[in-house]
Amino acid sequence: MSDIKPAVVGVGTTTFGKLPGHTAADLGAWALTEALADAGISATDVDGLVTSRVGYESIAADMGLRPRWVSSLPAEGRMCGVAVHQAAAAIATGEAHTVALVYGNDGATARATYGGAGEAYGTATALTLPYGLTSPGAFYALMLQRHRHLYGTSEEQLATISMTFRGHARLNPNAVMRKPISLADYLTSRYVVEPMRLLDYCLINDGGVAMILTAGDRAHDHPKPPVHVLGIAQRAQLGNSDFPPEDFWAGAIREVGDRALAQADRIRNDIDALMIYDNFSCNVLFTLEGLGYCGIGEGGTFIQGDRLAVGGPLPTNTSGGHLSESYMQGWGISVEAIRQLRGECGDRQVHGARTIQYACASPVVSSVIYGMDA
Repeated sequence: MSDIKPAVVGVGTTTFGKLPGHTAADLGAWALTEALADAGISATDVDGLVTSRVGYESIAADMGLRPRWVSSLPAEGRMCGVAVHQAAAAIATGEAHTVALVYGNDGATARATYGGAGEAYGTATALTLPYGLTSPGAFYALMLQRHRHLYGTSEEQLATISMTFRGHARLNPNAVMRKPISLADYLTSRYVVEPMRLLDYCLINDGGVAMILTAGDRAHDHPKPPVHVLGIAQRAQLGNSDFPPEDFWAGAIREVGDRALAQADRIRNDIDALMIYDNFSCNVLFTLEGLGYCGIGEGGTFIQGDRLAVGGPLPTNTSGGHLSESYMQGWGISVEAIRQLRGECGDRQVHGARTIQYACASPVVSSVIYGMDA
């Protein structure tokens, strides 16, 4: 990466929920329209394009883009960090100067399922299906059960994540789920795959998200303050990835977290907020432990006392995250990081935020450090 850090100069989101009549491409184009306006540029200013869950040809044709550099990524949510990494690399090498990242998802209207009958996303493999491991939820249920066995993580501790993120969502007008959650609500919600309860699961919805990245030396030519990509790293852990990793991805998470912080010339104490890929609530524990914010097995205790809440020492997923805002597969919480750093989040604003870390624990682990100071 060049000495001049690339920067996010525009972001856009659609409304979230069930949006019948809109295809994934429609939603991606909607979000991109918002992001271009936010960046104060036109479609012809974009010379790079990265898409996920939407076709690059349809987005380019519908929006009048003429990119010279293009990348199209698979549908998995782990691709969000990869997309930012690719865009930053393209800018650093001069392949493109201004890159649009576009994501669209019509999963709610299309009645998409991740696992089980009718599954269409390849989340269950022929090797695991005969044993009942038919969905990502089953995968994470095994991980959570092992974590509970090894470290005594309780349901009451885990409930803190769903309750905290729902509290954040109540401050977010675009969040899909805004009804308060009590501990009793959590403990009486039904099991989907025991010990995972309904309130531990992310929300499949329709929506679109877009980001505009540009070279650091161009970043101040836009109406909004630039948010720099200070550090970014990824690591694949694909061997035997059909089965839950024994270390909860801790080794890979620590590696990418440390590399991203080193690139950014930051330490953990410099991080003002976290955006963690919360496809399931327990993944927040695994990610916190892997990144080194607490010891391995100490996540359940660490998150008590409003530690992750706005106003607490480590605000996390301030939009409500995947559990309560909407499951935009990392893209929505990435935009939340940008809006937080620009001071645009109203009642859920983390006051004085200058540096935010995004992290995704999955078979492709990634971390991005966003900051106001290049």
